[in-house]
Amino acid sequence: MDLLQMAKEKKVLLVAHRGVCGANIPPNSLQAFQIALNQGADVIELDVDCSADGTLFVQHPKMEKVHLRMQDRIRTYPASVVEQLYLSNADQCRTAWKIPRLEEALRLMKGKCVINIDKFWENPEKIARLIRKLGMEDQILIKTANRPEYLEAVEQYAPDLYYMTIATDVDVVHEEIQKRRINYVGAEVLFKEEDAPVAGRDYIEKMHREGKIVWVNALVYDYKAVLAAYHNDDVSMIEDPEKGWGWLADRGFDLIQTDFLLPCRQFLEETGRRTASGQKNKKAF
Repeated sequence: MDLLQMAKEKKVLLVAHRGVCGANIPPNSLQAFQIALNQGADVIELDVDCSADGTLFVQHPKMEKVHLRMQDRIRTYPASVVEQLYLSNADQCRTAWKIPRLEEALRLMKGKCVINIDKFWENPEKIARLIRKLGMEDQILIKTANRPEYLEAVEQYAPDLYYMTIATDVDVVHEEIQKRRINYVGAEVLFKEEDAPVAGRDYIEKMHREGKIVWVNALVYDYKAVLAAYHNDDVSMIEDPEKGWGWLADRGFDLIQTDFLLPCRQFLEETGRRTASGQKNKKAF
């Protein structure tokens, strides 16, 4: 899949945060990923952790208490135990669905969307090996913090996979990363204020001129952690989507990660900010 071409055609790509979950559908589950596909996700974000014997599972590290109703990390148990664990729903009740292996999730989404594998840096060699085994190199997007050891791991194990840096308020590594042997396609930006450099049109237009795309987060995982100057899912759903998703799209961001995929998609398409399915729109980078 050509991620940059997708962004040009659709104007705004929608990222489903941990799939589409809620009520009895747990996040990071095969069911959440299938719903995201059904609702038209361009990108699905998922988290990865590892069992004690090296098997990759879809699970946000350190969130076992919430998602699995257990205190221990899954990495303290062998795969034979982890694969028998049941996921919890929004009310902390056990569901009928078990924690999936990463391979199961990738096979479900093969050929259907781009997949953002979060926490890649914790198991880069294992994850890259699995991706190549499945022949899914053109579907995977990875991001890391700008630590030398993380970038070196990307160069060593995944130089051909789509890669984004993470920039908070100011992008200080754009030039450096372009010098590395990395398939650098853009940046995920985090900002508390609208006038932060990474939220400015000058920065976004510069990235576009250089053939890069910019990811922004509308999701709210903690109201104290401001990711996009309050232009988020909460304000979009409770007050006015123009203040949230509309502002982000008008600013020029290419990818919006959201926990409300379908209403976000419908709003952007109905207001002409996103090209509806089957249509094409040219966007000059």
